[in-house]
Amino acid sequence: MVGFDPGAQGAALCPEEAALAGSAAGMVTRAIISPFDVLKIRFQLQIERVSSRRPEGKYRGLFQASRCIYSEEGLSAFWKGHVPAQLLSICFGAVQFASFEFLTEAVHKSTLYDSQTAGVHFVCGGLAACSATVVCQPLDTLRTRFAAQGETKVYRNLRHAVSTMCRSEGPLTFYRGLCPTLLAVFPYAGLQFFFYNVFKKLFSSPPKETGNSGGHLRSLVSGSGAGMISKTITYPFDLFKKRLQVGGFEAARAQFGQVRTYRGLLDCMVQIAKEEGVRGFYKGLSPSLVKAALSTGFTFFWYEVFLNAMRDLKERRRTNGLTKDLEGR
Repeated sequence: MVGFDPGAQGAALCPEEAALAGSAAGMVTRAIISPFDVLKIRFQLQIERVSSRRPEGKYRGLFQASRCIYSEEGLSAFWKGHVPAQLLSICFGAVQFASFEFLTEAVHKSTLYDSQTAGVHFVCGGLAACSATVVCQPLDTLRTRFAAQGETKVYRNLRHAVSTMCRSEGPLTFYRGLCPTLLAVFPYAGLQFFFYNVFKKLFSSPPKETGNSGGHLRSLVSGSGAGMISKTITYPFDLFKKRLQVGGFEAARAQFGQVRTYRGLLDCMVQIAKEEGVRGFYKGLSPSLVKAALSTGFTFFWYEVFLNAMRDLKERRRTNGLTKDLEGR
């Protein structure tokens, strides 16, 4: 089970081990879901309506956009910005899960609340994600810039992107969109952990029927459901963040259609509402839901896989140590 569990058998894991499992889970998951992330970002940044019935912009739907990107930019385009995205996933996973395990343990030891309740997981999950967001926001901005650029490329590689952005826009540009990100990430991550806790308990089997394979499948299904519900509720803030992150990057976006400059979060919300309507807040929701289901499902799946592997390894070492002590006597 994710989070500090006082009733768990075997040796407890330290925050460093939770960070290792979280970073490994983030790395594997990122490689799988990268194409959906690129599609989502392209949809989010398009000013024109995303519609196959009334086409206005470059991208009209999931399959049309996939074909368009593939024909114009090649297969590798679906992994644009993959290096900063991988760094982001590894860093975010490590900080988030280590913070979550630490916070749930602190709640159990210093309060009267049960660390395995859904409400505690909501609060601790949201706080853990906020701490990870502050640490990883520069990598998220870099990932968005790489995924948003077409041909000809503005940034040749990660070093060139960092130096160019620092020189032309200043270091604070790496924290563009931080406000809507924090507003979105607390409820989003909190709801992920909340619904994951609810679904995992809902799908739990009697002790004699439990097994690693069944438990891992429940982790995948529970995580997927939690990801889709959480993403739908908090999606508009993710769109605002993406629009703000590409501010000052308008020249590279011109080939994709209209571009806009926003003075801040409120101005961004007002302009989108006026020009694109309420539906504009949900541009890119389709690939985002697919991505959320895969991303959250696989993140929890791999996290529990790696945690169980480390627990088994620690238990084997402890057993071997006890055996040697007994033999020595």
